[in-house]
Amino acid sequence: MKGEFALILGSSSGFGKATSLYLAEKGMNIFGVHLDRKSTMKQVRELIKEIESKGVFVKFFNINAADHEKRKKVINEIEKILKKENKYIKIFLHSLAFGTLKHYTGENRLRPKDMVMTVEVMGHSLVWWVADLFEKRLLGKGSRIFAMTSMGAHKVWDYYGAVSAAKASLEAHIRQLAFELAKYGITCNAIQAGITDTPALRKLPNWKEMLEFAKRINVSGRLTQPMDVAKAIYILSLPEAQWITGNVIKVDGGESLSG
Repeated sequence: MKGEFALILGSSSGFGKATSLYLAEKGMNIFGVHLDRKSTMKQVRELIKEIESKGVFVKFFNINAADHEKRKKVINEIEKILKKENKYIKIFLHSLAFGTLKHYTGENRLRPKDMVMTVEVMGHSLVWWVADLFEKRLLGKGSRIFAMTSMGAHKVWDYYGAVSAAKASLEAHIRQLAFELAKYGITCNAIQAGITDTPALRKLPNWKEMLEFAKRINVSGRLTQPMDVAKAIYILSLPEAQWITGNVIKVDGGESLSG
């Protein structure tokens, strides 16, 4: 896939960062969308330099990916670049992790605005990005759409209620998009990673216990790493994987077998 283009939402950390780096190693050009404050921009600049060192084109956009106007501006800019290259997006990854971690009940409970924001960012935004890219003809035959889900879409974790709702929504959106886009040769799959030590996980109050639990039950004897997911996305993007669409694919080393 050397010379092709990937668009990664959530490109500056976790699964998005690992996927950006791995695809760049394979010769793919990278568009990245991230939301970082001044305090973390140094790490973002270092990541961009590391991607560039692999001899590929890279352009990052520091925006709120759930902002409709900013999304349209980014896609317009991407369109200009791709039209000059006579290319479209080969791989699109939705890996946004921004939501409210609260109980549904109690004194400091989740409020309506918290639920709306969480499900919009981590769930519905997938639809708006894909719809706009498709409308602009920036997706085509052989394009691959991936969205990061988790075991929490089907299980109960403390403080995870709103995120669980977002992930369940995300999986539903993947199924619908797979149904609508199959006739164009575009595949859509959700990736269910095992519990992974990422900045997003560390926002959970009980993240240490979750890592210990995952390591203990994983039949492969270790935690899932972001690069495990990046490699799976690459493999699923090869031409031989064209017939795989509409699924939730577990990339967890067997963690869910006994979880």
